Amino acid sequence: MDVERYDRTRPAYPPELIDHLVAAAPGRETLDVGVGTGIEARQLQAAGCHVLGVEPDPRMAEFARRSGIDVEVAKFETWEPAGRRFDLLVSGQAWHWVDPVAGAAKAAEVLRTGGLWSAFWHVPEPPAEVTDALADAYRRHVPDAPIDLKSVPKQSADPYGLLLDKAADGLREAGGFGEPRRSRHDWERVHTRDEWLDQLPTFGSLTWVEPAVRQEILAEVGAAIDGIGGRFTTRYATVAITAVRD
Repeated sequence: MDVERYDRTRPAYPPELIDHLVAAAPGRETLDVGVGTGIEARQLQAAGCHVLGVEPDPRMAEFARRSGIDVEVAKFETWEPAGRRFDLLVSGQAWHWVDPVAGAAKAAEVLRTGGLWSAFWHVPEPPAEVTDALADAYRRHVPDAPIDLKSVPKQSADPYGLLLDKAADGLREAGGFGEPRRSRHDWERVHTRDEWLDQLPTFGSLTWVEPAVRQEILAEVGAAIDGIGGRFTTRYATVAITAVRD
């Protein structure tokens, strides 16, 4: 994973989501699980939170530290809180890597009563010309790939519904939380050809593909973007699930 590319190209989170989390938490002590390069952590820090990140990837942890975030390298399930308690626990694009029950139990352990837990994910939906070009090139160049890009979540359905269900079930089984609530924030972003091709290699479907093959796939996607004018608008849905520590 190219952590600098990841941080440069992955989008931040809707300001209204960040504002809601900060306002709903009883205080500003914040734990970011799977902090990555620190994208949402920096947003929360700018909103007045004191953020500690937990991140299993040392490369991402070091990048986040260089950007001004305190980070401890560990898997969340086995991380040692050392008696520390938090008002807000967030996880952006990362809770699906955490065991839903063990993670929820650890969250209940480290959150103060009334503290807020929230996990959230982006669901990007570029124009069909762009997504179809990627899926077709991917299938042709990587025919044995374990990922079918034609089956990625669509915003017209329930984006990441099963993933949100799994997180909610983990909270209920672990106990200590009120009933989880879902929310959705819709927004748009204009991408140039170069911006989109810069971001694509950060997605899981391409991170493991051989570099030469990846470049062929990107070239075909780039040609499709050129065919629609060299830029396009991506519709985003940022879906979130939150629960209060009771």
